[in-house]
Amino acid sequence: MKFFIDTANLQDIEEAQALGVLDGVTTNPSLMAKEGITGKQNILNHYLAICNIVDGDVSAEVISTEYEGMVREGEELAALHPQIVVKLPMIGDGVKACKYFSSKGIRTNVTLVFSAGQALLAAKAGATYVSPFLGRLDDVSTDGMHLISEIREIYDNYNYQTQILSASVRHTMHIINCAKIGSDVMTGPLSAIKGLLKHPLTDIGLKQFVEDAKKMNL
Repeated sequence: MKFFIDTANLQDIEEAQALGVLDGVTTNPSLMAKEGITGKQNILNHYLAICNIVDGDVSAEVISTEYEGMVREGEELAALHPQIVVKLPMIGDGVKACKYFSSKGIRTNVTLVFSAGQALLAAKAGATYVSPFLGRLDDVSTDGMHLISEIREIYDNYNYQTQILSASVRHTMHIINCAKIGSDVMTGPLSAIKGLLKHPLTDIGLKQFVEDAKKMNL
């Protein structure tokens, strides 16, 4: 399973990259705003900065909600850097734009997916990635993991090449369960990725090892 980090914070991206397990980055306008990145050129420059840190795909989201605007913005984003994946909303015009981009060889990530039917449409339109939002489904008492399993079954049934990018990951068990179900990618905060490192028995064992090593007068 690929590990993406869901942020626009360069320091977090650099830390995840240094850990050696990062495969890509997902961003959106909200994450850009959180980092105080405003203005078109500043946003484009920030995408380039992210691409210069990581080796993998970087999802860059269009702002427009209309087909013509999505195509215009998406083409500009795709031309920015080879690692850019154009992120599109799961609406009618977004699916239409996804089909256009796939016919042009431009990679896409269809986002804000909350049902198996939406994921099926994205795959039919040739999406590179589809992003079901786990945490937001959990927030409304709906089993986000069940959605991932439904999408996995449908894609496997018809050999769709669209990758399941489990989004809105909140914690380590989201990551573990995504891996068990067969999600191709997960994207979440640095805290969730680093959380996989933690286990009290590791801490106890390492402490004992260090104490014993001191006795050896090395």
